[in-house]
Amino acid sequence: MLIKSTCLLQIFPNRTLTADTPPTSRLSIVAIIGRLAGSFPASLPTLVFSVLVLLLMSSPASAQRGLPDFADLVEDNAATIVNITTVQRVPVVSGTQQGEIEELLRQLRPDGLPIDPDAQTRPRGGVGSGFIMSDDGYIITNHHVVANADTITVTLTDRREYSADIIGSDELSDVALIKIDATGLRAVKFGDSEQVRVGEWVLAIGSPFGLEFSAAAGIVSAKSRNVPSRGPANYVSFIQTDVAINQGNSGGPLFNLNGEVIGINSQILSSTGGSNGISFAIPSNMALNVVEQLRETGAVSRGLLGVLIKDVDNALAQAFSLDRPRGAFVDEVQPGSPAEQAGVLNNDIILAFNSIQIEQSSQLPFYVGQVRPGTSAELTVLREGETIQLPVIVGSLPGADQASTGTRPSAPRGNSLALTVQNLDADMLSSVPALAKGGVQIDQLRDGPARSAGLESGDVIVSLNHQAIQNVDDFNRVVEELPALGFVPIRVVREGRGTTLVLELR
Repeated sequence: MLIKSTCLLQIFPNRTLTADTPPTSRLSIVAIIGRLAGSFPASLPTLVFSVLVLLLMSSPASAQRGLPDFADLVEDNAATIVNITTVQRVPVVSGTQQGEIEELLRQLRPDGLPIDPDAQTRPRGGVGSGFIMSDDGYIITNHHVVANADTITVTLTDRREYSADIIGSDELSDVALIKIDATGLRAVKFGDSEQVRVGEWVLAIGSPFGLEFSAAAGIVSAKSRNVPSRGPANYVSFIQTDVAINQGNSGGPLFNLNGEVIGINSQILSSTGGSNGISFAIPSNMALNVVEQLRETGAVSRGLLGVLIKDVDNALAQAFSLDRPRGAFVDEVQPGSPAEQAGVLNNDIILAFNSIQIEQSSQLPFYVGQVRPGTSAELTVLREGETIQLPVIVGSLPGADQASTGTRPSAPRGNSLALTVQNLDADMLSSVPALAKGGVQIDQLRDGPARSAGLESGDVIVSLNHQAIQNVDDFNRVVEELPALGFVPIRVVREGRGTTLVLELR
């Protein structure tokens, strides 16, 4: 027995078998032990061989390295997560359909109490997520979570509830900053979203389908993803993950394994409305840029070059002597734009902006948009086979500095005209001469004097009862002073042309 043990040592000289031993080595050793075991006396307990195999095949340390434990991360950051509920007043259904609904409600009410026939609006609720960015009550969420909300309620993990105000909300980035009246709160830590790597573990915490403070883990699937945008260009380069994000997760944080926020969960790609394993998060670096501006001014300014661009495909790359498809091909330089002033020409290929390489054309608006207007920048451009550097003073995206800074301004509920209005943005004021002195845009119409007179959603009211209307406050004041009965003139601008209509109040 002693001789055979020595043989084993000779076969595996200076060999220390641990859980870190590579799997292939462990399998080879097991096979050799199995062959040697046949030469041992029958008196060798089978148990010895079994124990050796189990020790060699197990790898607890390796398994631990591959499967992170998120429990501590969740516990450490739970107090930074908030649940957000909103209420918006929306018009009730009118006409025959409304009558049918009221009759159904009467049948369902055992107390037989009448339905209010004069009700013009009803509450519509919404739910989302958010996270605390500072101990004095500033909270980050998505624009679409709080947009048009009449009331916003924030619930902390300890079930305390607060009413929240919108500090600023930016539709192009889908980032909103709200605030509650509280101090001493636990705030998140932010990571560098530029350092995120495809394949690394991430964790989301939010309120999917209203299930508060739910955690879900996954990996980063891709970076620099672009999804359809309501704006003129994509100003967000998303982080794609396979985390199970659902309705209600919007606005919640995306953590890395260090417990740092590297994204804000914003959108999903789904054919069913539920998670399909494809979700998108706004990078934290970009979100902080937006939040900083919202906190300082309540609005967001974005840089502009003034070029129409497209992707460089393989044919363009070969035609313009580019080593491979990359960059943004300049189809047209807009007259008087910062790009024209910098010397950018049609058919140039922009390869980099401020030393940041541009792989796809959609990346250029994203990086330019993060630069404050008036800032000096540098373009790396390929022109006629040569790479040149062009200094440029970044311009301002028209209307980009107009962000919502509060709940939607509107006429008082149940006003005698049966409509709601909102202030005009700067772009409309500057682009339509008839609106140079201001006005208010009709947001929603219900059955009433305004609709009967022929007014439409989108019309801009510039005068009411012979009094100029410059903003929502003017409109609300004049409406309150209208007579109960009679005919009142109202002047509106529709598609750039002004017209006067008459309201019949009764």
